[in-house]
Amino acid sequence: MTLHRDAVAALSGWAAPTEQEELLRAEFLDHLRAHDDAMLRECVPGHLTATTAVLSHDGARVLLTLHPKARMWLPMGGHCEPSDASLAAVALREATEESGIAGLELLPGPLALDRHRVWCHPPHSWHLDVEYAAVAPPGAEAVISDESLDLRWFPVDEIPEPSDEATRRLAARGRQALMSGSPAPG
Repeated sequence: MTLHRDAVAALSGWAAPTEQEELLRAEFLDHLRAHDDAMLRECVPGHLTATTAVLSHDGARVLLTLHPKARMWLPMGGHCEPSDASLAAVALREATEESGIAGLELLPGPLALDRHRVWCHPPHSWHLDVEYAAVAPPGAEAVISDESLDLRWFPVDEIPEPSDEATRRLAARGRQALMSGSPAPG
């Protein structure tokens, strides 16, 4: 299955937990239908990306990166590569690369959708972000990459500023999914 077909299948089979995310889900599917290259950075109007909240083994903390361009505490994430087999694989690859943690376990997902303005194609374009969560092994130590100004663990309920609501929502949904064994709405 191609990455594009995987994204269509993942989004078609996902039950959006909010009305806003249902609108985003429909928008993402329309974008996929309109653009054969919707999964790649080269897609000028916007492209699908994958983000992952990396949680501690007990779900109490989330690992966030101080993003060099956004200057905000955000989860790991990024662009799809032509060699990626699925959105879940993108989410796990990006989380592993940016956290430096081997052995992450991706939770069933997606857990959330978000759309945000970026500058991949000036003056701007859009990231159509499909969001997941992964669990780090006990005692995991993060290693900062060149894609981050800083990398720190924070209590899920105490994500610092500057951050955004999408980060808080994803961390909370990830913890809920870990605790319940399945993705949780809301």
